[in-house]
Order: sequence, then C-alpha cells, then structure tokens
Amino acid sequence: MNPKIFVFIAVLILMAILAGIILVGPTLQIGLQNGISETSNITLVEPLQVELSNLSVSKISERSAMIDIAFKISNPNPRAVIVQTMDYQLFATAYSDDEQISGGEIGSRPTGMVEFGSNYYVLLGENSITLKETITLRGSENTPELWTVLRDDSTSWRVTGDVFYNLSSMTSGQENELHFEFTK
Repeated sequence: MNPKIFVFIAVLILMAILAGIILVGPTLQIGLQNGISETSNITLVEPLQVELSNLSVSKISERSAMIDIAFKISNPNPRAVIVQTMDYQLFATAYSDDEQISGGEIGSRPTGMVEFGSNYYVLLGENSITLKETITLRGSENTPELWTVLRDDSTSWRVTGDVFYNLSSMTSGQENELHFEFTK
C-alpha cells in the first residue's frame, strides 16, 4: 500500500481529535452575564486579586534611591491561570499627584507562536504569588524636592497598573486585564 494513505489517515484523525477538543471542551468566562448561566458547559472564572504588600525606600544617597515594591496576586479559582505581565506606575503624592516618578513591567508577553525563555508566571488554583522589584532612581540636582520627600518616612504613595493574564488552557479563554490602584 501507498504510505501517503497512512499519512493522510493520521492527519484526518488528528484533525478530528482537535475538532472534538475545541467543540466539546469547557468554555470559561470572566464574571457573570446577566446573572444567569445559559449553558451548563460554562465555568465562571473570578478575576484575580491584587494587593500591594510592600512599598518602601530601602536605600537613599545623594545620587540614587532604591525603592522596594512587592505585589501579592491571588487566584480565587480552582483552575490555574497564567500571569503574563504586570504594568505599574509609581507616584509620590507628597511630591506630585500627576508626575510619575517611576514605573515598570514585571513579566513578559509572548510575541510569537513559540516563545523560549518566557518570563511569565503560572498561578495555580486557590494560591498566590508575590512579584517583587527594586526600582533605582538616579539623583539629580533638578529635583531636590523629590529627594526630600523620599527621605521622609511618612511619604504617601499611589500605585496604579494593570495585570494581564490568561486561563491555562489553549482551547478556552482569552486574555484578561485587571486594573488596580493603591494608596499608601
């Protein structure tokens, strides 16, 4: 027999399996739609919970300041999610409510079909992770007011940002975004 027939049959079987997974697999949705679930096949997913667990000036000199920031992200769902990135902006409200003094991104988004060395976080169901970063600000003679505010132990802060996450299944779910804002 012709070996091309076996390859063709194998491809058809794989396509049938993939179509079965896509059509029969569970669908996950974030939040409620009109308070009623119309399909028994839909599992509702609650959004992630974000907390600001640490924000402090760890070291300050005339030329630089180091600020430690940490976020606790909790997954209240029984299924795992993939936290791709967390973007944040940092404001010292005693210095300026509008002028961002720093910001950053923890993690990375995949840019192609296959991403090697990706920097994303798998958050298992009903668990939490802490994402930490140290921010280094370079000193300048142009902003002595900022350095005065950073030296004060009672500095008031505002942190805003977004968490981008996906469900842990390739066949169900979409990218989700959660906005947060904290004052300390």
